[in-house]
Amino acid sequence: MSPPVTVIVVTRGRPGPLRRCLTGLMQVRHPACEVLVVGDAAGVAVAADFPVRTLGFDRPNIAAARNAGLSVAAGQVVAFLDDDAVPEPLWLSHLTAPFARAEVAAAGGTVLGTNGISLQWAGGAVNRALRLLPLPAPEAPGLYRSAPDCAIEVKGTNAAYRRDLLLAMGGFDPALSYYLDETELNLRLGRAGALVAFVPEARVWHDKAAAPYRRADRVPADLGAIGRSSAVTLRRGGQAVEAARDRLRAVEEVKVGGHRRAGRLTAAEAARLLGGWEQAFAEGLAMDLPEFQALPDAPGAFAPLAPQEGPHVIIAGWSWRARALRAKAAVQVAAGAVVTLALWSPTARRLRRRFTGAGVWEITGGLYGKSVRSDPSARFWTFAKRLAREVERTADGFPDKAPLSPYDCQRGVSNRDCADLRISTVAPPAAPSCLLPRTGPRPRNN
Repeated sequence: MSPPVTVIVVTRGRPGPLRRCLTGLMQVRHPACEVLVVGDAAGVAVAADFPVRTLGFDRPNIAAARNAGLSVAAGQVVAFLDDDAVPEPLWLSHLTAPFARAEVAAAGGTVLGTNGISLQWAGGAVNRALRLLPLPAPEAPGLYRSAPDCAIEVKGTNAAYRRDLLLAMGGFDPALSYYLDETELNLRLGRAGALVAFVPEARVWHDKAAAPYRRADRVPADLGAIGRSSAVTLRRGGQAVEAARDRLRAVEEVKVGGHRRAGRLTAAEAARLLGGWEQAFAEGLAMDLPEFQALPDAPGAFAPLAPQEGPHVIIAGWSWRARALRAKAAVQVAAGAVVTLALWSPTARRLRRRFTGAGVWEITGGLYGKSVRSDPSARFWTFAKRLAREVERTADGFPDKAPLSPYDCQRGVSNRDCADLRISTVAPPAAPSCLLPRTGPRPRNN
């Protein structure tokens, strides 16, 4: 059985996305979870409308805010979710299932991008030079043994850790006010040889919201935190900083150049962004980096959410009936159901999937349009077959399919499942990939 969990949501200056996030969390199915919102006054005010715990924190430092939440969390496992993300209903059950094995230190899942279909993150590893490396079979649940130069990367918008372990390690590095805070922690876990799970069925939708470092159209507004955090993380890992500097700057230069060519940035804005990265990287090299100290252990009273047991209701129709169908969906949500609403036009427009402020998972676009990468630009479908296909693609995240917990071979799971979840070992750093190959099903097209 999975241990009690605290879901920590850090928020600052984004009350709208936070409300949507908390609305989604109220539909999560887990036997013992609480939600803790750590944020500014606006965020705490929004949280007051939900049965969650709150902790005031109004400094622009996500690592320090996460540490503050970690100290007062009451769960044995802490899960982290960004305020502009929404989890699928079975997210937390999937994400925390690996902790049934006492040796599992952390777990991560899949992050869906803005259109709710494409993959923003589908698993990987990272080395001390901040190079990303692939997992051998990210389409299947897996247990991986981290190593000093090969840490399993779990993203802060979809991650879970054992609370007592993080407290003892000193939590997140407050020198990383934004960017790479979870990566630096994952690298420390790698140096400890931690066992980390990747659970692809644990999905969240991440609709990146505007922030001081990012415009509403997702174009960067400031690269300073990225430059500073890159330098600090390299130093923490004992990496030769100058050898990695030019490569990391080139990565940002490519991104900025793409926005420049698309007309989203002027030449002056692009130069300012890259100059800011350079200056902040130098600042990161000069920062004092104290040794990590154990965090205070001051848990509050556990405040579990009421169990959610409503059905998964699927409503579908043509887009010109949107008003009536959305009203129907709202009735079902009010009755405690999880609702998927498909609103399609007889066109080949690409499909999108999002969680609305009304608490509905809504799929929109053309009946004949593309949704996954392998689809043709247009394809004939009957309404019923298209609906069945789109619902089935994410069915393992919704209540009509109970989450399988194959991480403990004593819980009625077949021997084949247990064999598929053998612990992967780590190859020498000189190998092309830091992880040994594994057999498994072919990757899903997303």
